[in-house]
Amino acid sequence: MSVILEKTPTSALVLFSGGQDSATCLAWALERFERVETVGFDYGQRHLVEMEARQAVRAGIKTALPQWTDRLGDDHVVDLTGYGRIAESALTADRKIEMDARGLPTTFVPGRNLIFLVAAAALADRRGLEVLVGGMCETDYSGYPDCRHETMEAMARALSLGLDKPVVIDTPLMWLTKGQTWELADRIGGEKLVELIIEDSHTCYQGDRTHRHVWGYGCGECPACELRAAGYDDWVASQGART
Repeated sequence: MSVILEKTPTSALVLFSGGQDSATCLAWALERFERVETVGFDYGQRHLVEMEARQAVRAGIKTALPQWTDRLGDDHVVDLTGYGRIAESALTADRKIEMDARGLPTTFVPGRNLIFLVAAAALADRRGLEVLVGGMCETDYSGYPDCRHETMEAMARALSLGLDKPVVIDTPLMWLTKGQTWELADRIGGEKLVELIIEDSHTCYQGDRTHRHVWGYGCGECPACELRAAGYDDWVASQGART
């Protein structure tokens, strides 16, 4: 981000959903910062497996990345269920996943990342954490406008003004494909981290933890599963090309 800090930051707050992207971002943050905390959001999502996955990944990360176990600090959960009722979507209500009139999937929760970042910035301010880390990406994604780089730049600027201090939002996956996200996890934590993401992280919009694929659990048909599966295939293919 373009916000200039007076010194190199040593602490971070990771927006942590328990999915593939946020799990990779957590590993990325642990590699870089001396103190890392996580924050999750209960916004009335239909499938509580997401909240369960958060704890499974946090526990597993200590085995996958034992060299940085002492860097992983507290976890926080923010209750945003009231917001979830306002911003109803296929993730918070029993609605079909399809494209709406704007060309966005009905899984789009209006302003979700904006609300998350405001809450995270307030928490980070009180906890003395210097950098916000999020898994937003506009390369392989569902077209959500609040995942765009331009949106993150604007939010960092607004939060810096509103808190009267520099607010940095790091988005290490912003320009990566899903295949490159798998590659990043492999580079940071090797087979153990990749296996943790496959077994314990959750991405599926349908909340499916019954069907196990080579890339993890999910229905295999929703947009999130399709992106994750295609990225895994691309990553495996790129490994074969290098051997």
